[in-house]
Amino acid sequence: VQLVESGGDLVQAGGSLRLSCAASGIIFSMFTMGWYRQAPGKQRELVARIASGGSTVVEDSVKDRFTISRDNAKNTVYLLMNSLKPEDTAVYYCNADLTSAWSRRDYWGQGTQVTVSS
Repeated sequence: VQLVESGGDLVQAGGSLRLSCAASGIIFSMFTMGWYRQAPGKQRELVARIASGGSTVVEDSVKDRFTISRDNAKNTVYLLMNSLKPEDTAVYYCNADLTSAWSRRDYWGQGTQVTVSS
């Protein structure tokens, strides 16, 4: 299983980025896909996730600025980030999760750095 993130960059405050995560080795359409982030000295936190059926959960602090989407035909999940703030600076990780009553499959990407300058 591989999750490969891309799109991280250095951007000025107010700018935009789109992160992509390409998955292989899984039946992508079955998995809940998520984006998490970890800033220096902080715990990893959920940013947004999208279920196999398309329903989304977005963390309150980014709800009006970030949009998660998925393309099952391309096995890819995206995170569109607008109006970026310095506090959005973190390593962003892609997650694939398939949890049932009897098992859990949970995979992570290697992360992509997003740095927002003020």
